[in-house]
Amino acid sequence: MTGVEMKYGYADTALGQLHYVEAGQGEPIIVLHQTPRSLDEFAELVPLLAPSRRVIAMDMYGFGMSAKPDPSEPQTIEMYATGVLALADALELEKFAVLGHHTGSFVASEVASRAPERVTAAVLSAGEYMDAATRAAESEPKVDTATTQEDGSHLVQFWQDRYPAYPVGRPDILNRFVRDVLAPGLDPKNGHLACSRYMMEERVGLVTCPILIVAATEDPVSYPHTERLQNGYPNAKSVQVAEIVGGHVPLMEERAEDVAQVVLAFLAGVVA
Repeated sequence: MTGVEMKYGYADTALGQLHYVEAGQGEPIIVLHQTPRSLDEFAELVPLLAPSRRVIAMDMYGFGMSAKPDPSEPQTIEMYATGVLALADALELEKFAVLGHHTGSFVASEVASRAPERVTAAVLSAGEYMDAATRAAESEPKVDTATTQEDGSHLVQFWQDRYPAYPVGRPDILNRFVRDVLAPGLDPKNGHLACSRYMMEERVGLVTCPILIVAATEDPVSYPHTERLQNGYPNAKSVQVAEIVGGHVPLMEERAEDVAQVVLAFLAGVVA
Protein backbone atom coordinates (compact mmCIF):
# COMPACT_ATOMS: atom_id res chain seq x y z
CA MET A 1 0.00 0.00 0.00
CA THR A 2 1.33 3.43 -0.91
CA GLY A 3 0.58 6.87 0.45
CA VAL A 4 0.86 5.93 4.14
CA GLU A 5 3.27 8.15 6.02
CA MET A 6 5.52 6.21 8.41
CA LYS A 7 7.03 8.24 11.24
CA TYR A 8 10.01 6.75 13.07
CA GLY A 9 11.13 7.95 16.46
CA TYR A 10 12.64 7.29 19.85
CA ALA A 11 10.74 7.76 23.09
CA ASP A 12 12.65 8.76 26.21
CA THR A 13 11.66 6.51 29.14
CA ALA A 14 13.06 5.42 32.49
CA LEU A 15 14.26 2.25 30.72
CA GLY A 16 16.14 4.23 28.09
CA GLN A 17 15.14 5.14 24.56
CA LEU A 18 12.54 2.92 22.92
CA HIS A 19 12.43 2.79 19.12
CA TYR A 20 9.09 2.83 17.32
CA VAL A 21 7.29 3.67 14.11
CA GLU A 22 3.75 4.95 13.79
CA ALA A 23 1.27 5.62 11.03
CA GLY A 24 -2.36 6.56 10.71
CA GLN A 25 -4.86 8.27 12.97
CA GLY A 26 -7.67 7.19 15.23
CA GLU A 27 -7.78 4.75 18.12
CA PRO A 28 -4.22 3.59 18.90
CA ILE A 29 -2.97 0.01 18.70
CA ILE A 30 0.51 -1.05 19.78
CA VAL A 31 1.90 -4.05 17.89
CA LEU A 32 4.55 -6.33 19.40
CA HIS A 33 6.90 -8.67 17.57
CA GLN A 34 8.24 -12.16 18.20
CA THR A 35 11.72 -13.13 19.40
CA PRO A 36 14.22 -12.08 18.05
CA ARG A 37 12.54 -9.73 15.61
CA SER A 38 11.93 -6.00 15.56
CA LEU A 39 9.24 -3.61 14.37
CA ASP A 40 10.27 -4.63 10.85
CA GLU A 41 8.09 -7.72 11.34
CA PHE A 42 5.09 -5.43 10.82
CA ALA A 43 6.34 -3.57 7.73
CA GLU A 44 3.50 -5.03 5.66
CA LEU A 45 0.81 -4.86 8.34
CA VAL A 46 1.17 -1.29 9.62
CA PRO A 47 0.12 0.39 6.34
CA LEU A 48 -2.90 -1.91 6.12
CA LEU A 49 -4.16 -0.96 9.58
CA ALA A 50 -3.24 2.73 9.35
CA PRO A 51 -6.25 3.96 7.33
CA SER A 52 -8.50 3.39 10.34
CA ARG A 53 -6.12 3.22 13.34
CA ARG A 54 -3.11 4.94 14.83
CA VAL A 55 -0.69 2.03 14.58
CA ILE A 56 2.46 2.00 16.71
CA ALA A 57 5.00 -0.76 16.13
CA MET A 58 7.86 -0.84 18.60
CA ASP A 59 11.15 -2.58 19.04
CA MET A 60 10.33 -4.15 22.39
CA TYR A 61 12.62 -3.36 25.30
CA GLY A 62 15.73 -5.47 24.75
CA PHE A 63 15.26 -5.88 20.97
CA GLY A 64 16.15 -4.09 17.76
CA MET A 65 17.24 -0.50 18.28
CA SER A 66 15.53 -0.08 21.64
CA ALA A 67 17.38 0.12 24.95
CA LYS A 68 18.74 -3.14 26.34
CA PRO A 69 18.40 -4.33 29.95
CA ASP A 70 21.34 -5.27 32.14
CA PRO A 71 22.71 -8.49 30.57
CA SER A 72 23.15 -10.01 34.03
CA GLU A 73 19.41 -9.66 34.73
CA PRO A 74 17.12 -12.50 33.53
CA GLN A 75 14.71 -11.21 30.94
CA THR A 76 11.00 -11.69 31.54
CA ILE A 77 7.67 -11.08 29.85
CA GLU A 78 6.90 -8.69 32.69
CA MET A 79 10.04 -6.70 31.78
CA TYR A 80 8.92 -6.43 28.16
CA ALA A 81 5.43 -5.37 29.27
CA THR A 82 6.97 -2.61 31.36
CA GLY A 83 8.58 -1.37 28.16
CA VAL A 84 5.23 -1.30 26.36
CA LEU A 85 3.60 0.71 29.11
CA ALA A 86 6.61 3.05 29.24
CA LEU A 87 6.17 3.75 25.53
CA ALA A 88 2.42 4.24 25.95
CA ASP A 89 3.10 6.75 28.73
CA ALA A 90 5.74 8.58 26.69
CA LEU A 91 3.30 8.87 23.79
CA GLU A 92 0.53 9.94 26.19
CA LEU A 93 -1.80 7.11 25.23
CA GLU A 94 -4.61 6.98 27.73
CA LYS A 95 -6.20 3.90 26.17
CA PHE A 96 -5.01 1.59 23.44
CA ALA A 97 -5.36 -1.87 21.92
CA VAL A 98 -2.47 -4.33 21.72
CA LEU A 99 -1.50 -6.91 19.11
CA GLY A 100 1.27 -9.39 19.78
CA HIS A 101 2.78 -12.16 17.66
CA HIS A 102 4.45 -15.19 19.31
CA THR A 103 6.56 -13.63 22.11
CA GLY A 104 4.58 -10.46 21.55
CA SER A 105 1.35 -12.32 22.31
CA PHE A 106 2.59 -13.11 25.83
CA VAL A 107 3.59 -9.48 26.24
CA ALA A 108 0.23 -8.24 24.96
CA SER A 109 -1.55 -10.54 27.42
CA GLU A 110 0.60 -9.30 30.30
CA VAL A 111 0.00 -5.65 29.38
CA ALA A 112 -3.75 -6.35 29.32
CA SER A 113 -3.55 -8.03 32.73
CA ARG A 114 -1.50 -5.21 34.23
CA ALA A 115 -3.47 -2.28 32.84
CA PRO A 116 -7.06 -3.46 32.26
CA GLU A 117 -8.36 0.09 32.54
CA ARG A 118 -6.18 1.15 29.58
CA VAL A 119 -6.21 -1.82 27.20
CA THR A 120 -9.36 -1.77 25.07
CA ALA A 121 -8.69 -5.02 23.17
CA ALA A 122 -5.98 -7.65 22.73
CA VAL A 123 -5.07 -9.55 19.58
CA LEU A 124 -3.01 -12.64 20.39
CA SER A 125 -1.41 -13.95 17.22
CA ALA A 126 0.28 -17.36 17.29
CA GLY A 127 -0.11 -17.43 21.04
CA GLU A 128 0.66 -20.27 23.40
CA TYR A 129 -0.77 -21.12 26.82
CA MET A 130 2.26 -21.14 29.10
CA ASP A 131 1.41 -23.30 32.10
CA ALA A 132 3.67 -25.61 34.12
CA ALA A 133 3.62 -28.37 31.49
CA THR A 134 4.49 -25.99 28.66
CA ARG A 135 7.20 -24.33 30.72
CA ALA A 136 8.80 -27.72 31.33
CA ALA A 137 8.60 -28.65 27.66
CA GLU A 138 10.09 -25.34 26.55
CA SER A 139 12.66 -24.83 29.30
CA GLU A 140 15.43 -24.81 26.69
CA PRO A 141 15.10 -22.89 23.37
CA LYS A 142 14.82 -25.10 20.31
CA VAL A 143 15.78 -22.39 17.80
CA ASP A 144 18.00 -19.30 17.66
CA THR A 145 20.73 -20.88 19.81
CA ALA A 146 23.71 -20.63 17.44
CA THR A 147 26.89 -19.07 18.78
CA THR A 148 29.08 -16.87 16.62
CA GLN A 149 31.65 -18.76 14.55
CA GLU A 150 34.57 -17.22 12.68
CA ASP A 151 33.57 -18.94 9.44
CA GLY A 152 30.00 -17.62 9.63
CA SER A 153 28.43 -21.06 10.00
CA HIS A 154 26.20 -19.73 12.76
CA LEU A 155 24.30 -17.78 10.11
CA VAL A 156 23.47 -21.02 8.33
CA GLN A 157 22.33 -22.56 11.62
CA PHE A 158 20.01 -19.63 12.36
CA TRP A 159 18.50 -20.04 8.88
CA GLN A 160 18.18 -23.81 8.96
CA ASP A 161 16.60 -23.89 12.42
CA ARG A 162 13.78 -21.65 11.22
CA TYR A 163 13.44 -22.90 7.63
CA PRO A 164 11.05 -25.86 8.28
CA ALA A 165 8.41 -23.55 9.80
CA TYR A 166 8.65 -20.86 7.11
CA PRO A 167 6.79 -20.71 3.79
CA VAL A 168 8.47 -22.19 0.74
CA GLY A 169 9.73 -19.62 -1.74
CA ARG A 170 10.10 -16.77 0.80
CA PRO A 171 13.83 -16.48 1.54
CA ASP A 172 13.26 -12.73 1.81
CA ILE A 173 11.50 -13.26 5.15
CA LEU A 174 14.37 -15.36 6.47
CA ASN A 175 16.79 -12.64 5.35
CA ARG A 176 14.91 -10.18 7.53
CA PHE A 177 14.95 -12.60 10.44
CA VAL A 178 18.74 -13.05 10.18
CA ARG A 179 19.23 -9.29 10.13
CA ASP A 180 17.23 -8.92 13.34
CA VAL A 181 18.91 -11.82 15.12
CA LEU A 182 22.24 -10.01 14.64
CA ALA A 183 21.07 -6.76 16.27
CA PRO A 184 23.71 -5.30 18.65
CA GLY A 185 23.23 -6.30 22.24
CA LEU A 186 20.62 -8.97 21.46
CA ASP A 187 20.91 -12.58 22.60
CA PRO A 188 17.86 -14.27 21.08
CA LYS A 189 17.89 -17.02 23.69
CA ASN A 190 16.79 -14.48 26.29
CA GLY A 191 13.47 -13.86 24.56
CA HIS A 192 12.67 -17.56 24.38
CA LEU A 193 13.66 -18.07 28.01
CA ALA A 194 11.46 -15.16 29.03
CA CYS A 195 8.49 -16.96 27.50
CA SER A 196 9.30 -20.21 29.30
CA ARG A 197 9.56 -18.38 32.64
CA TYR A 198 6.19 -16.66 32.32
CA MET A 199 3.61 -17.71 34.94
CA MET A 200 0.79 -17.12 32.51
CA GLU A 201 -1.84 -19.11 34.39
CA GLU A 202 -1.53 -16.65 37.28
CA ARG A 203 -2.15 -13.64 35.03
CA VAL A 204 -4.88 -14.52 32.53
CA GLY A 205 -7.67 -14.08 35.04
CA LEU A 206 -6.81 -10.37 35.25
CA VAL A 207 -7.50 -9.79 31.55
CA THR A 208 -10.96 -8.31 31.05
CA CYS A 209 -10.86 -6.81 27.55
CA PRO A 210 -12.16 -8.50 24.37
CA ILE A 211 -9.62 -10.91 22.87
CA LEU A 212 -9.01 -12.08 19.32
CA ILE A 213 -6.82 -15.16 18.86
CA VAL A 214 -5.24 -15.33 15.40
CA ALA A 215 -4.19 -18.91 14.68
CA ALA A 216 -1.94 -19.89 11.78
CA THR A 217 -2.72 -23.48 10.86
CA GLU A 218 0.81 -24.31 9.64
CA ASP A 219 2.55 -22.90 12.70
CA PRO A 220 3.73 -26.03 14.56
CA VAL A 221 4.69 -24.09 17.69
CA SER A 222 1.49 -22.20 18.43
CA TYR A 223 -1.41 -23.76 16.54
CA PRO A 224 -1.79 -26.78 18.91
CA HIS A 225 -2.37 -24.28 21.75
CA THR A 226 -5.36 -22.58 20.12
CA GLU A 227 -8.15 -24.30 22.03
CA ARG A 228 -6.38 -24.03 25.39
CA LEU A 229 -5.69 -20.36 24.77
CA GLN A 230 -9.32 -19.78 23.81
CA ASN A 231 -10.46 -21.32 27.09
CA GLY A 232 -7.76 -19.67 29.18
CA TYR A 233 -9.29 -16.23 29.77
CA PRO A 234 -12.22 -16.68 32.15
CA ASN A 235 -12.85 -12.97 32.72
CA ALA A 236 -12.33 -11.59 29.22
CA LYS A 237 -15.32 -9.74 27.83
CA SER A 238 -15.21 -12.03 24.81
CA VAL A 239 -12.78 -14.43 23.12
CA GLN A 240 -12.87 -14.96 19.36
CA VAL A 241 -10.69 -17.12 17.15
CA ALA A 242 -9.73 -16.38 13.54
CA GLU A 243 -7.80 -19.07 11.69
CA ILE A 244 -5.44 -18.16 8.86
CA VAL A 245 -5.40 -21.37 6.85
CA GLY A 246 -1.92 -22.11 5.50
CA GLY A 247 -0.22 -19.46 7.63
CA HIS A 248 3.25 -20.17 9.02
CA VAL A 249 5.41 -18.76 11.83
CA PRO A 250 6.15 -15.47 9.99
CA LEU A 251 2.43 -14.76 9.63
CA MET A 252 2.76 -10.97 9.75
CA GLU A 253 4.93 -10.82 6.63
CA GLU A 254 3.48 -13.82 4.84
CA ARG A 255 -0.24 -13.09 5.22
CA ALA A 256 -0.47 -9.43 6.23
CA GLU A 257 -3.66 -8.76 4.25
CA ASP A 258 -5.48 -11.67 5.88
CA VAL A 259 -4.30 -10.59 9.32
CA ALA A 260 -5.39 -6.99 8.71
CA GLN A 261 -8.83 -8.14 7.58
CA VAL A 262 -9.59 -10.16 10.71
CA VAL A 263 -8.00 -7.61 13.07
CA LEU A 264 -9.91 -4.65 11.66
CA ALA A 265 -13.18 -6.57 11.72
CA PHE A 266 -12.58 -7.47 15.36
CA LEU A 267 -11.60 -3.93 16.39
CA ALA A 268 -14.63 -2.48 14.61
CA GLY A 269 -16.83 -4.37 17.05
CA VAL A 270 -14.95 -3.22 20.16
CA VAL A 271 -16.41 -0.37 22.20
CA ALA A 272 -13.62 1.49 23.98
